Amino acid sequence: MMGNAVLLIEDDVRLGELLVEYLSEAGFSVQHALTGAQGLASMQATPTPDVVVLDLMLPDMDGLDVCRQLRARSTVPILMLTARGDAMDRVVGLEMGADDYVPKPFEPRELLARLRAILRRGAPIASIVPANVMQFGRLSIDLDARQVLLDGQAKELTSYQFDLLVVLAERAGRVLSREVLMEALKQQSLEAFDRSIDVHISRVRAAIEDDVKQPKRILTVRGAGYVFARQQL
Repeated sequence: MMGNAVLLIEDDVRLGELLVEYLSEAGFSVQHALTGAQGLASMQATPTPDVVVLDLMLPDMDGLDVCRQLRARSTVPILMLTARGDAMDRVVGLEMGADDYVPKPFEPRELLARLRAILRRGAPIASIVPANVMQFGRLSIDLDARQVLLDGQAKELTSYQFDLLVVLAERAGRVLSREVLMEALKQQSLEAFDRSIDVHISRVRAAIEDDVKQPKRILTVRGAGYVFARQQL
């Protein structure tokens, strides 16, 4: 029986072969694309991948553009591979819809852990939540369908962003620090001052707030974290 399907977009042949072998031994089905164009074409293949591992340094096109095109086509989770010093690329990638990142150089076991965490986040979570639909005024969070509705209109969120919203909503009225949020999402910070959570919060706000400049649903508590408003219109 084949495991989860991974699309690896990585132009480094040696690294790609290493990752294909390592992830295959861990039970994944891996397809390796050497260019951005090959990776985008592979999204049309059957079966479609469960997760994409995307290197941002590609020979034929900007990896960030590949990320943008992937996200425009699909909600498949995207794990970026970035050079350690490229903090801005990580931020831009997350803003374009990537779910997580691993800076190079990295240990294959770290990548494996990140992939498993992403796939766990994408698994149905209704079994651990007492209600299938969480209602906050005009905002509905359907846990079975993994869908967010505002005034009956579906809002687009990545898998990571949906789970981040659920974590906040389940603890409505409580201030949650970045560390608590990352722990709840099974993501450990790679850097002491990692702000990737902030980027995802901004994307969730863009989807569910009436005015992102004056948020009413997800509030920032300076120096402490974020709180999801219990009472909403």
